[in-house]
Amino acid sequence: MADTPAWRILLSHVRPHRRVVVLAGVLGLIGGVAGLLQPLAAKMVVDTLDRGDSLWRPLGLLTLVVLGGAVIAALGAYLLGRTAESVVLAARRRLIGRLLRLRVGAVDRAKPGDLMSRVTSDTTLLQTVAGHGIVDGLNGAVILVASIVLMGVMDLLLLGATLAVLVGIGLSMVFVMPRIARANVRVQAAVGEMGSVLERSLGALRTVKASGAEARETEQAGEAAREAWTHGVERARWEAISGVTSWVAVQVAFLVVLGVGGARVASGAMTVSALIAFLLYLFYLTFPIAQVVQAATAWQSGLAAVRRMREVEVLPVEPTDGDAPAGVAAAGGSAAVSFAGVSFRYADDHGDVLRGVTFEVPGAGMTAIVGPSGAGKSTLFALLERFYESAEGVIAVDGRDVREWSLPELRAVIGYVEQDAPIMAGTLRDNLRYAAPAATDEEILDVLARTRLSGLLEQLPDGLDTRVGHRGTTLSGGQRQRVAIARALLRRPRLLLLDEATSQLDAANEMALREAVEDIARTTTVLVIAHRLSTVTSADRIVVIDAGEVRAVGAHAELVEADEMYRDLAATQFITS
Repeated sequence: MADTPAWRILLSHVRPHRRVVVLAGVLGLIGGVAGLLQPLAAKMVVDTLDRGDSLWRPLGLLTLVVLGGAVIAALGAYLLGRTAESVVLAARRRLIGRLLRLRVGAVDRAKPGDLMSRVTSDTTLLQTVAGHGIVDGLNGAVILVASIVLMGVMDLLLLGATLAVLVGIGLSMVFVMPRIARANVRVQAAVGEMGSVLERSLGALRTVKASGAEARETEQAGEAAREAWTHGVERARWEAISGVTSWVAVQVAFLVVLGVGGARVASGAMTVSALIAFLLYLFYLTFPIAQVVQAATAWQSGLAAVRRMREVEVLPVEPTDGDAPAGVAAAGGSAAVSFAGVSFRYADDHGDVLRGVTFEVPGAGMTAIVGPSGAGKSTLFALLERFYESAEGVIAVDGRDVREWSLPELRAVIGYVEQDAPIMAGTLRDNLRYAAPAATDEEILDVLARTRLSGLLEQLPDGLDTRVGHRGTTLSGGQRQRVAIARALLRRPRLLLLDEATSQLDAANEMALREAVEDIARTTTVLVIAHRLSTVTSADRIVVIDAGEVRAVGAHAELVEADEMYRDLAATQFITS
C-alpha cells in the first residue's frame, strides 16, 4: 500500500462501481454527441432558409436533439452522482473500520481530530472524482476530439487557427495543475489540524472554561482555520487562472475564426452556413474544455485526499479476528495470570517502563498492584489486554501466551475498568450493555444493585432509557465509575481488571462496592490497582511495583514487616477509609 501510486489507489475506490460508471459515461457521451449535432442542425436550418423551404423539419429535428440529449445527459449525471455517494460511503466505512482497529500506540501518537478529518472532509473529495472527474474528463476529451474532427471537415484553415489556441491552453494546464494539487494537500492538512485543536478543546471544555483559556484556544483554532483559508485562496487563484485561461483562449479563437472565416466567406471559399456551424462548434468547445479542466482539478483534489487517507492505511492495526461473539465469557469461572520476564517501552527512544516483571496470580481471589505513580502499574493491564505487545518475556492467561489467543477471545475473558471510567454518549442502558449486547433487563438490574446504582436508577426520569450526555456529563464522577464497573461485571468476565476504579467514590459506596468485588473474587480473578488501604488489606496478595520492576509480593502484614517502601506507602500514600 505504501508503494502503490496514489492514482492507482484512487481508481481502486471507483473499480467496484465500474459497470455503472461505464453506463453513466456512455449516457453522458450520447448527450455530448447530441450537442455535437446541434451546429449541424443549425447549418441545416440556415441552408433551408436560403432555399426557401419549410423550417418545420429542421426545427423539429433540432428540438428533438436538444431535448433528447438533455434527458440522456441528466440520467447519466444521476447515475454518476449516485455512484459518487457510494464511493464515499465505502471509503468512509473502510476508514472507520481501520481507525477503530488501529493499535492503541498508533492512536496515542496521532491527533484524533486530524484522524477524523480523513473520514469526513478528505473522503468528500472522492465524490467529485468518482462523480465527474473520471467520466467527464474522458467524455470531454472524446467530445473535444470529435468537435475538432467535424471542424476540420468544414474548414482546415480555421481548424489550424483554433488548434494553435488549444495548444496554448494545454501548456498552461501543465503549469497550473501541480500548483492546484499542492494547495489541495495543504488545505486538507490545515483542516485536519483545525479539527484536532477543536477536538482537544471540546474534550476538556470545563478545564478550558475554568482556566479562562477560551480566547487562547479560539486563537489557536483560528490560526489553523486561517492556514486553511490561505491555502484555499491559493487554490482558488490557480483554479481561476486555469478557468479564465480557457475562456480567454476560446474568445481569442472566436475572434480569429470570425476574421479569417469572414474573409473566406467573402471570397466564396466558404458558405455562411458553414461559418455559423464552425463558430457554434467553437463555442461548444468551451463545454468539453471546461470538463477536461474541471476533471483535472478534481483529479488533483482526489489525489490529495488519497495521500492523506493512505497515511491512515499504513498505520499498524490489530489482527482482524472479528468481534467477540456475545456470551463468550458467560460460562464464568476464573483465569490464572502470569508475567515472566516481561519488559516493555512505549517507543524506541523512550526508556523501559517495565523491566523483567515476573509474578503469578492463581485463579480466583483479589490481587492488588501497588506502587508509586509512574511505576508501570497501568501498563500491566494494557499488556494483558494486548493494547501493546511486550518486547520481552511472556504474559500468560490460563498458562497460554496472550499472543496465542485471538483478540476477541482474549478480551471476552477480561472485564476492564479504566482509571477515568469513560462513559459513552447515549442512554444508561446503552452504556451498561456496551460489552454485553445480549444482557437482559433482569441481569442489568442485578448488576446495578451490586454496584449500588439502584438509587440512581430511581432518580432518572426515563430509567434505563435516560440519556447520560456526552461522556456521561449528567452523572457524577462516582456514578460514572460505578456504571463502568457495572458494565464490566455485566459481561461476567473470568478476569476483572480495575484500574483505580473506586477513586471517586465516597467511603460508604466504596465499602459497599468493595464488598461486591470481594464477593466476585470468590469465583473470578480480580486484579486491582489500589490506592485505598482498605482495598490493599483485603487483597489475597499484593504485588509491589517500583520503577518498572517487581519489588515484593505478599500479604499486607508480611509486606509491612519486610519491605520499607511498602511500609512507607501504607503509612503515607494510601487513603484510609
